[in-house]
Amino acid sequence: MLSQLTISNYAIVEQLDLELRSGMTVITGETGAGKSIMLDALALTLGDRADKEVIQPGQDKTEICANFEIANNKHALRWLDEQDYATDDECILRRVVTAEGRSKAYINGRPVTLSELKQLGEMLVDIHSQHEHQSLLKTSTHQRLLDDYCGTAELARKVAEASHAWLVQHKKLQALENQAEEHNALFELQHYQLKELNELNLAVDEYPTIEDEHQQLNHAESILSALQSAIDICKDNDEQNIQAALAQAQSLLENMPYRSASMQSAYELLSTALIQVEEASNELIQAADSLDMNPTRLQELDERLSVIHQLARKHKVKPEDLPAFHQQLQNDVGGASSADEQIAELKKELKELETSYQTLADELSKKRKSGALKLSKAINVQLKKLDMDSASFTVAMNNDGNNIPRAKGNENIEFLISTNPGQSPKPLIKIASGGELSRISLAIQVVTAQTSSIPSLIFDEVDVGIGGSVALAVGDLLRQLGEKGQVLCVTHQAQVASQGNHHLYVSKLAGKNSISTKVSELSGEEKVIEIARMLGGNAENESSMAHAREMMAS
Repeated sequence: MLSQLTISNYAIVEQLDLELRSGMTVITGETGAGKSIMLDALALTLGDRADKEVIQPGQDKTEICANFEIANNKHALRWLDEQDYATDDECILRRVVTAEGRSKAYINGRPVTLSELKQLGEMLVDIHSQHEHQSLLKTSTHQRLLDDYCGTAELARKVAEASHAWLVQHKKLQALENQAEEHNALFELQHYQLKELNELNLAVDEYPTIEDEHQQLNHAESILSALQSAIDICKDNDEQNIQAALAQAQSLLENMPYRSASMQSAYELLSTALIQVEEASNELIQAADSLDMNPTRLQELDERLSVIHQLARKHKVKPEDLPAFHQQLQNDVGGASSADEQIAELKKELKELETSYQTLADELSKKRKSGALKLSKAINVQLKKLDMDSASFTVAMNNDGNNIPRAKGNENIEFLISTNPGQSPKPLIKIASGGELSRISLAIQVVTAQTSSIPSLIFDEVDVGIGGSVALAVGDLLRQLGEKGQVLCVTHQAQVASQGNHHLYVSKLAGKNSISTKVSELSGEEKVIEIARMLGGNAENESSMAHAREMMAS
């Protein structure tokens, strides 16, 4: 619940430190004293949009801080834990608005976005005001209130998610059906390309190998001639060859009577050269012997290289990169299927999603139908307490026959009311009387608030336009709500104010150059005097005081 509210430099509130308790707290005072201003300031800490005009003239900023006790608020505790905002049993929301129009928001001292502040604020406080009449004219509000009352908000969320999943799949199917011809053409082309590359079956390092073999076979005759000439020069020429010349030179040096160091070095070099020439000759002979003059093999290589180059040009890659391209195409095509096959699969999945949605939606409809009867009955009971004996409230659930999964479920939900006997129920928007709409709205808010998981309920002048026994009944309803948590009620009705567990009085203090707001907690005789004032009397009017005491006692 809201335990403390601190306001600085907001509108006509210069400084306010307000401590609040559980039960029903009434807030009264003269018109314009600043009762609703306090709630507007609180709304800022809950994520409302900020306006720099709310800052007191001459001040550079306004600051509002709200402390909440959340030990029993499991939704807020879970949210704070998920967002990693450290907390114990207390949560502090703070909002700062500067004269430049900048706004800052904090949760437990950490900067947050307005969206985050609003998400948490909705778990802490529920504000009901005259303006809520407008939202009660919207069918989307009717659905939310019914689901909250039935305890089906989580199920409704699952239905909405199932509907979204179906819609996403449905759009995917439509897109594929519209592009089926183009998709199938691409599918066929990729498979044809893959077939060509599969038939080629080019190994990763094959191209350089066959390119080398092709070059060798293609120039075999000239290569063999060169090899034979080189062998002759090195070894086979009977008249003169390198090997014989080196052996002769080595023999001359070997038979010398004396060899200097340089001569010995030359001798050793000749020996080494002789060995190398002999090895080179053997390599040349082996190369010549292994050279194959094979026209058939050359033709095979010509044909394979031709196909390789042709496919490389076709796919705009280098010949040596064809194996990698082949692998990539296999990966792309491997899991693909034709448009017809994909359409069939999508239709199957769509049917499964529709079945899943319908199971959830049927369960939601069943629970809503049961809850709608209970909600209608509960609101009709409250309407009678509010002096609308002839009124009949109904929650209508209409299925328009559209079988397409919808986020809101199978049915359209709308609150209907009949204010006169024999009159058929009509939508709330068609209720002409503002006073009737005010009481209907209050009855709905009071009943639906009882099932709310939100611990703090605020009613801002929801009793406008009523009086007498009806106002007394309103006060009784609000006090009952206060027994289950915390209720703050801004009111001008003495019958409502007399039933508060706690009473705050808001007044204006006129300074030399400004006006500020003061809040005092009333008790005992002070409260009697304020009730008497609200009845139209004062402390000197014994009749008003007696009436006030009687109301307090009852």
